[in-house]
Amino acid sequence: MARPVSASHDLRRDEILNVAAACFARQSYPATSMNDIAAACGTSKARLYHYYQSKEAILFELLDRYTQRLLVIIGQVQATAHRQALDERATLHELIRAFLREYETSATRHAALLGSTQFLGPEQREVILDRQRDVVSAVTRFLRLAYPQRLSARNQNAIAMTLFGMINWTFTWLRPDGPLSYADFAEEVIAMLDQGLAGPAVIRTGTP
Repeated sequence: MARPVSASHDLRRDEILNVAAACFARQSYPATSMNDIAAACGTSKARLYHYYQSKEAILFELLDRYTQRLLVIIGQVQATAHRQALDERATLHELIRAFLREYETSATRHAALLGSTQFLGPEQREVILDRQRDVVSAVTRFLRLAYPQRLSARNQNAIAMTLFGMINWTFTWLRPDGPLSYADFAEEVIAMLDQGLAGPAVIRTGTP
């Protein structure tokens, strides 16, 4: 019979992931060694190998958990919208708020998702990329339902990428203790969407 994994073992793995994410964000994934992660955890490299067989294994579990978390957030927002009878636009707005709440506390994990997925092996990389596609697909669907007069098969991907462009890189410039909070920024994004997408599209043809 296999020996059960203790709760302290799982907690230690969580701690390693948090420390590794901070190391990757600070000095990049390629520049971070298992020695660096072990030192930052206050343990030995041999002890670190007791939890993870490689740096890539750490990165994969980090991104695996984080992308699953993003999909859970989408499901939670959908459940809240159903329970509170929110309309489609209000549901999208709640999703933006929920994502930015998560980004505020997961900046190093989000940085790893955007900057280090390429360093995974092909199979593991495809798992993470599939989850990212699922997130994009869900957000595109939320947008299409919220602004049906503006989104079409022709422009929906571009508009979804515009939204991600506004929120995905906040870890590089938006600080929780700065003059603009993550919650305040969420409202700014919502206002820009509403003011920019609530009206009819302007289609320009030819040269000015």
